[in-house]
Amino acid sequence: MPLDPPPSDPPPSNAPPFDPEVAAVLERFRGVVTPGFTLDDLDAARRSAAAELVDPTLDGAFGTEDRSAPGPDGAPDVPLLLCRPASAAATAALPVIYHVHGGGLMAGTNRAGVTEVLGWARELDAVVVSVEYRLAPEHPHPAPVEDVYAGLLWTAGHAKEIGGDPDRIVIAGASAGGGLTAALALLARDRQGPRPLGQVLMAPMLDDRDDTVSSRQMAGRGVWDRTANETAWTALLGERRGGPDVSPYAAPARAADLSGLPPAYLDVGSAETFRDEVVAYASRIWQAGGAAELHVWPGGCHGFDALAPDAALSRAARAARVEWLRRLLSE
Repeated sequence: MPLDPPPSDPPPSNAPPFDPEVAAVLERFRGVVTPGFTLDDLDAARRSAAAELVDPTLDGAFGTEDRSAPGPDGAPDVPLLLCRPASAAATAALPVIYHVHGGGLMAGTNRAGVTEVLGWARELDAVVVSVEYRLAPEHPHPAPVEDVYAGLLWTAGHAKEIGGDPDRIVIAGASAGGGLTAALALLARDRQGPRPLGQVLMAPMLDDRDDTVSSRQMAGRGVWDRTANETAWTALLGERRGGPDVSPYAAPARAADLSGLPPAYLDVGSAETFRDEVVAYASRIWQAGGAAELHVWPGGCHGFDALAPDAALSRAARAARVEWLRRLLSE
């Protein structure tokens, strides 16, 4: 699928500016953080993800356990990381946050990106279940989303056993995990499976067509551009990427019907590849009569809150997510 924009497209010089604090961090990591990810970079990315040191107990705030869910037919079991507040009463039925990690669909484990989710759970007194799915390109669609669905079935079926409330499961993910979370909501609706209480989609990867104004504006900028996006979607879909027959359970932007979904929280940076597809997805939820809260963080690049955690923009983004969850869980 060609990536060269037609002459009428806005040139990269018209791209929105980065937030000054985010821009300073990007400059500091120039040459280390590169936006144009290709399969040549995959081994290094996987080694980095495997070496990520995460304390899922948050210094003893959570008791943790590795569990597994039965995999899809003919597939291996699905690894799950279970984290329960150490202070919770044995009989408590707590909300459950079901987390789907990012990593461009090609890297990551159930410990990747879980630290922020554990922070929510510590503040809101919730159980966390983080799922590890099979990765592309070795395992193309539908393997990742089917693993994520299998993990949700296990979580809903074992919610009481793990101290959770089966009627208060929130699904959440960032980047590729956000796209899989959106796909999970569609799959659960269409299979009449467990109905999540809400869905948190942080800079979700939704559209395999990779052809929005923001994707062209951000070519070669930030930490994830349309070259990286093409790499990831091709790993998942092969030659089907960008074609007419892509499943909405692979690329949720392809869904014809966004009605009947759980309330959604969506956020994205104004200076990132996914901006336009996320804004369009939120608009389509509203057009279908659904509930969605959308935040477009001015000057945010992809993953800005992890890249520049102390920036004012990052602190505001993290606070807004917690407040939305607090309102959702209090209803």
